[in-house]
Amino acid sequence: MSTYSLKRRDLILYDPFRVSMTSYIIRVSVLVFLAAVLAYSAPAVPASETVPPSSDDPNNPVYSPDSSGPAQPIRGNLGATILGPQNIPLQQQNLDALAPPTTDHGTVPNAKWSYALSSNTLYPGGWVRQQNVDTMPIATSIAGVNMRLKAGAVRELHWHKTAEWAYVISGSVRITSVDQNGRNYVSIVNAGDLWYFPPGIPHSLQATADTPEGSEFLLVFPDGSFSDTFTFQVSDWLAHVPKEVIAKNFQQNITAFDHIPSGQLYIFPSQPPNGDTAPPDPQGQVPDPFSFPLSNVDATNLDGGTVKIADSTVFHISTAVAVADVTVVPGGLRELHWHPTQDEWLYVLEGNARMTIFASSSNARTFDYQGGDIGFVPASFGHYIENIGNTTLHYLEIFNADRFQDISLTQVKVTD
Repeated sequence: MSTYSLKRRDLILYDPFRVSMTSYIIRVSVLVFLAAVLAYSAPAVPASETVPPSSDDPNNPVYSPDSSGPAQPIRGNLGATILGPQNIPLQQQNLDALAPPTTDHGTVPNAKWSYALSSNTLYPGGWVRQQNVDTMPIATSIAGVNMRLKAGAVRELHWHKTAEWAYVISGSVRITSVDQNGRNYVSIVNAGDLWYFPPGIPHSLQATADTPEGSEFLLVFPDGSFSDTFTFQVSDWLAHVPKEVIAKNFQQNITAFDHIPSGQLYIFPSQPPNGDTAPPDPQGQVPDPFSFPLSNVDATNLDGGTVKIADSTVFHISTAVAVADVTVVPGGLRELHWHPTQDEWLYVLEGNARMTIFASSSNARTFDYQGGDIGFVPASFGHYIENIGNTTLHYLEIFNADRFQDISLTQVKVTD
């Protein structure tokens, strides 16, 4: 109830023929205002009398493995079959685009990209493919690179203008680095573990032979316009420096540099490394490790899955990227939530996920994700993630921030 109340007899209608037009307009405006105040002071109108209740009609995916024939853009009495050519495998992977839930509305930019659609660059020792704003324009703050190294293969010494964060998908990698104070760092990073290099810090990566196949890993950069083609490579740099200048710089005979490559190597084959012992260095090692053993962290068990969080509170050097490593059981749900100031870059490791993004002003859109797919949710956009498969969903929530933060809708308490 409002703190003030007006009685109806206090409202007086004036005859417009007895007052000036200006006075009449003023009095009518006051009358409209007071009527609005009275409406506000009156008992609340039930929501069902202003907006119809939401429908209980199911909005599950329109196709199941038991269905016969390809999925069609039909939901209830809406839609019709496709008569023209179809890309059936692609349709089956994007059922909520083919037949959107009736709760979808308005316009939300595309928030899905699959590495299967990214162009691969092949090298003798592996391959690399990337995603940035060129492929998913909504992802303005984060870009990703997927890289594969054969056992022993080396990603040559390089550095970036932005930080580099990594998650090892398979195998193990020996990382080697040196900071601006001459302190070095060498470590073996295993599957499920992380590394992080601040901007401008040179580093190299080498797959071990712990598994015969070598290693594969995910690289994340807190800049949506990042492109791996604009990386500073040491071989590329030296190929564009006169050889006599190189000899003078290292105070060696010019013949010592006869085998410098004429262009960048990027990835090249080599013998697997022997351990992670750092070379002797009078400056010592970096004070905050560039790697973090996330695989050794005990997960927090929840009703519908598990979560492990690694941000700067535990992985101190990682000041620009935070992660939540999440699993969801079949039929489980990562509850309705949002991240107040952080964009979320989502990467599916395995399983099948469904996510609806709410972008305010009645704009909502649902996306489907499989292993190797990327999603993106801008800061403050409401969303959930549902496991719609028959196996455990495993994915990463990655943020361009030093700390993980979220607000769950179940935290919001509504009072009379």
